[in-house]
Amino acid sequence: MKKIMKPEFWKESVIYEIYPRSFMDSSGDGIGDIQGIISRLDYLHDLGIDILWLTPVYPTSNADYGYDITDYYDINPEYGTLDDWKQLLHEVHQRDMRLIMDLVINHTSDDHPWFQESRSSRDNPYRDYYFWRDPAPDGGPPNNWTSFLGDSMWQLDEQTSQYYLHSYGVKQPDLNWDNPKVRQEMHKAMRYWLDLGIDGYRIDAVNAISKDTSFPDATDTGKMQANSAEFYKNGPHIHEYLNEMYKEVFSHYDIFTTGEASDVTLDDVKAYTNPAREELNIILMIEASKICDDPQDMWKSKPWELHELKEIIAKWQKDLYGEGWMGIYLSNHDHPRLVSYLGDEGQYREESAKMLGIFLLTLRGTPHIYQGDEIGMTNAEHLHSIEDVTEQQARMYYKKMIEQYDEDPEVIMKRIRAKARDNARTPMQWDDSEYAGFSAHQPWMPVNSNAAEINVKAEQDNPDSIFHLYRKLIHIRKESSALMYGKYECIISDHKQIFAYTREWNDEHWMIILNFSRSEAKLELTEQLSGRLENAELIISTHGDHSRQAAEDARANRTVTLHPYESLVFRGLSILDN
Repeated sequence: MKKIMKPEFWKESVIYEIYPRSFMDSSGDGIGDIQGIISRLDYLHDLGIDILWLTPVYPTSNADYGYDITDYYDINPEYGTLDDWKQLLHEVHQRDMRLIMDLVINHTSDDHPWFQESRSSRDNPYRDYYFWRDPAPDGGPPNNWTSFLGDSMWQLDEQTSQYYLHSYGVKQPDLNWDNPKVRQEMHKAMRYWLDLGIDGYRIDAVNAISKDTSFPDATDTGKMQANSAEFYKNGPHIHEYLNEMYKEVFSHYDIFTTGEASDVTLDDVKAYTNPAREELNIILMIEASKICDDPQDMWKSKPWELHELKEIIAKWQKDLYGEGWMGIYLSNHDHPRLVSYLGDEGQYREESAKMLGIFLLTLRGTPHIYQGDEIGMTNAEHLHSIEDVTEQQARMYYKKMIEQYDEDPEVIMKRIRAKARDNARTPMQWDDSEYAGFSAHQPWMPVNSNAAEINVKAEQDNPDSIFHLYRKLIHIRKESSALMYGKYECIISDHKQIFAYTREWNDEHWMIILNFSRSEAKLELTEQLSGRLENAELIISTHGDHSRQAAEDARANRTVTLHPYESLVFRGLSILDN
């Protein structure tokens, strides 16, 4: 067995992402908090979750709701106290679960004391903690790089007449990782929480910490931005800094690390996660969550075909096999709701949510479930105008498109409604009460009106619900070496509606058949595939008697007819030739 396939707890776990601001409010102020999370731990344990991932809970300016940190050593007072957090960690461990923290190491808040010192004068000892450069000869920014928000990556600070670099918002200045003092400071902060007993980190924008500091102009320019990712993603010292981080910090603890890394090739993923290199354990598979994005403008949605998804999955499942490890996720706090963009949030919400849950939990890699996906929560309903939107990138996009390009505001708002991060940040729907059981007070963001029908209590009371399907799948996955480690093979790859694949490990074999469409789909199995199903057991299905009849048809006459989003999961004899 290759070293990359060595059993590890983090490969066999299911991770659940909690966005604390919207998960559960215990104090009645309309904002989720740590005590609220504690009150719902039994729910997560019952679901079968092994690891909780908390998005940032440190003190923040809330320009990016936690991803702009002002203090790496404390807890955001909106969420509680450090003692509350210690109680959470204890309660998580009491339930044999683990807790990982979200760590933002590429940038801080501009309200962080380091940056306040850095901007105070050109000769301040903290000046080199960030990137400061003189204006270009015309007085403008040092180069044409654009931030993730679409504006210049440089902000002029009039006090010292220099520009500072910000890959994200203007209130999120980039740290200079070429400065050894910065690296030492970040290592110290990492050790602080590890010494308190956490089980690892999800590291935000991890492959952005090393830049080409000659700062050349980007040549790939377009209407929206100059694509400068080649100069600040996967940079010249990235592997050096991650290896140093591993040796100085991670290697001294029984933990694991997950990296969020956009603009990566499979070779990059292999390099980041190969154990011999001693860097990271997991890289998140981002591509599937961006399949609807227009390559020239992520806010525009493009039609996508199933073969595109099959190609993405094959790349990560087959080409990476034995050489790297990934986190499988289809949604998170930065993306629209899973069922709203890959499924059907209307007529077939329940069916498509179940199908997508099966998809997520039967692929190789560490599955990441985002809060609410296990009950089929949908996109936000309240985004009528830009004033209703909280996230900074959407607001920047609206401003740019209206003011610079004279676009129709309603056209832009339609794009934002489909793609805004706010879609994933509406309060968790616990029951059918006024504020969905999230809070006794009006929440910081409106609750979806469909909480009356879509909520945890209703799902728990219905044995045929999305929740119970997730729960069953998680249990099955934990008992299956094939689903955790097995080889993946796409079968019948040219079908435009059906995604069918196998998972194999030694003598354990699975076949998964998913209708990824709103229409009835027919599948003709080869004699070989049909024959291999003769002694296979239908373990999971989504359409009751119809699914059982479809399974019999597959065995008897090699023809399968599936309802919209119908799913069949078989366990049995080998599907592929040895």
